[in-house]
Amino acid sequence: MHRDVLFAFLAALFLNLFVVPAFADNRVALVVGNGAYSRAPHLLNPVHDAEDVAAALKRSGFEIIIATDLDKAGMEDAIIKFARATRSADVAMFYYSGHALQFEGINYLMPVDAQLNDEADLRRMVRLDGVVADMQQAKSLRILVLDSCRDNPLADQLKRSIGAARSASIGRGLAKIDSPEGMIVAYATQAGRTADDGDGRNSPYTAAFLKNVEAKEEIGTIFRRISAEVYQATHQAQLPELSLSLIGEFYLNGKLQITATPATTPAPVDPCAAASDHWKSTEAINTKPAYEDHLARFPTCSFASLARTRIASLSMPDAAKDGGRFDGIWLGTLVCEPTKSGLPGWKTELTGRVTDGVFHAEFGRVGKPGSQTFDGTIEPDGTADILQKGWSGNRDPFHRPLGTEFNNKYLTKFDGPTEVAPDLTVLLAT
Repeated sequence: MHRDVLFAFLAALFLNLFVVPAFADNRVALVVGNGAYSRAPHLLNPVHDAEDVAAALKRSGFEIIIATDLDKAGMEDAIIKFARATRSADVAMFYYSGHALQFEGINYLMPVDAQLNDEADLRRMVRLDGVVADMQQAKSLRILVLDSCRDNPLADQLKRSIGAARSASIGRGLAKIDSPEGMIVAYATQAGRTADDGDGRNSPYTAAFLKNVEAKEEIGTIFRRISAEVYQATHQAQLPELSLSLIGEFYLNGKLQITATPATTPAPVDPCAAASDHWKSTEAINTKPAYEDHLARFPTCSFASLARTRIASLSMPDAAKDGGRFDGIWLGTLVCEPTKSGLPGWKTELTGRVTDGVFHAEFGRVGKPGSQTFDGTIEPDGTADILQKGWSGNRDPFHRPLGTEFNNKYLTKFDGPTEVAPDLTVLLAT
């Protein structure tokens, strides 16, 4: 009898020792939604966006600081509280929904009591670079999400007050931020452009964010999928800009791992239990190897017959469709390795579109410092020479003067057919 009690105690102790906590790191998020502007039309979505994002992040293990319809003093108080919390955080996220503007390359967040009679009133705003600096205190990962590139009537008022000669200092949307290492910067649309506020409870960007942020996938894949869904939902009118400077992988919602010796014989495992979730990923990839992999894993399950049909369809020679088989949105990483002469390496996220076999992508406002375009025709085997045309920005790795025009040619391989390829890697020719 004593022997049985001892065995039960040891078994319970064994289980407790090997249960991995769902969220082992310390996470903090500041979520702000400003919509009730006193000197500009009200925005309907931001308060709902903030409430829904805060709830989703709380389920993902974040300590939440949520604030809505804040005046200047309220925003400063919330940001100070957030700055203190990031000192002991492993992961810090700032999510902002509301009005913002850029002036001379600096981004400003707009409290609900803001007014812009002239340039001096910019002091009534909150500078975004100060928030970014506070976030650098987090040890592992910093995430900045700005759903704030809406049309801003106060920005137009400021343009009129400073005159035509200086109105170019006020760009459309927000200025691009060079993300430090270990940071994700996500805009609702490309830098220098405006985003749709939407006509539902949430803006198009926040709706896609809420749909994907709790997925059990790597954080880079989640944000690339958000960008693709916004682009599709807005009928190619709004393409989110994304910058990831990460080493390794990070999961906001990884699976709970438990190691223990079972006390009883385990129940039979259903071989088709994971078929439905795997099929969703397979359809998203939409390539012949993906369908073949699904068929190999789940040969007798619900989607096996449909997988065979898709494989047959993708295997059929069809000269008419070859020219457009790469058409769609392509998302991936543009990589440049360090050179032996000492020039630094770099990488950046690349989002482009292929139409009738012709690839095009662009960053920023074309022709302005820091902007780039990528163009090329894809051969039937998927190879392409991509011509890059760009103008050097503030942090040019080659130390060229601001606005210097440059051209490069890259050898690229597209692997299709596909509609959306979330994990395309673009390889540069050396």
